[in-house]
Parts: sequence; structure tokens; C-alpha cells
Amino acid sequence: MTKISILGNGRVGGSLATALNRAGHDVTVADRSPGAAADAARSAHVVINATPGEGSLERLVALREELRGKILVDVSNATVDGPDGLPVDLLHHGSSLAEQLQRALPDTLVVKTLNTMLYSVMTAPATLSQPATVFLSGEDRSAKEIVRGLLVDLGWREEWITDLGGVETARATEAAVLFVPHVIRARGFAPFAISVVS
Repeated sequence: MTKISILGNGRVGGSLATALNRAGHDVTVADRSPGAAADAARSAHVVINATPGEGSLERLVALREELRGKILVDVSNATVDGPDGLPVDLLHHGSSLAEQLQRALPDTLVVKTLNTMLYSVMTAPATLSQPATVFLSGEDRSAKEIVRGLLVDLGWREEWITDLGGVETARATEAAVLFVPHVIRARGFAPFAISVVS
């Protein structure tokens, strides 16, 4: 059992909390208010960032002391959204939210994952018609192994998990969010994810 705090109580945070709780973890969900987030981060071993990506960096940097020595699982994408609310560009050109977080929080172990799919797939990958791929990016190998275990608890099989390497690889997976509006317009709002086949 891992003590997990999820920052963000929207659809992403709520579904992750339900699934991880069901898997036997001790899960706390905090809204975006500074006091609630600080309390939640302070008490956890693993903190999941499920807040909107455009405000995540400022919000999490304010929790520098509470996040010291913790694993920070970043599932958000920092984007510029169009009038329809769908992403049209990335906020951090030539970088990524995960890289910005790791740079600003050097004493925190940032791991990027679960950001290349619609939120419903995060906790139910087996509902897709074909196996999807979930990626890991981060500097600390042991932190990534802990997050890998959490992914397995969410229903991801080992062979569906690909470790891409260091945190700089998150800029590639974050860029994948730019597929989303086009896929939705072409195929409708249905669960989907990226799948790497060989």
C-alpha cells in the first residue's frame, strides 16, 4: 500500500483516486486551494498532479517544501487551448511541463506518465479494442519503478508500459496531445490512446 495524494479533483483526479483506492492504496484527493494541496502533499509518499497543465508549474512550485523527497507523478499537459477548449499549441516550446517541474523542483522525483490518452483510458486500458502503450519519463529509476507498479495496479500490463528514459523525453509525449482535437473531430469523442506496435 502506498500513501498517495492527488492534486486536482476533476475527472482525471477522481477516476485515478477511485481506481487506486480500489487497488488498496491510501488515497487523498485535494482541490486546487493552496492549503488543501499543501496538506495533501506533505502527508503522501507519491503525489499525482492532475491539475490543469497551464497552471501546474506555478501551483506546484509553491509546494516546493512539501514535495521535497517525494515522487511527483505528472499526468497533465500544458497547452494553449482554442475557442472550443481543445489544445492548439504547447505552452512550453522546446521543453515540457515535466522538464519545467523537474528544473524548478530539483529535490522532487518527477515522473511523467498517462498523458497520451483520454482520461477514461488511464484507469481502464483493457476496454480498448487493442492494447495501448503508456510511457514513463523521468530521471530516477527507482521512482519510475514505483510508478510502474501503480500503472499495473490501474490495469496496465507490463508489456504495455514503455520507459522512454530521462525527463526530456516527456516533451515528445506531451506533444502527442496535439493529436487529440483532430482525432476527436475525425472519430468523435470516444476513448483512445497511442499504441506502439512492432
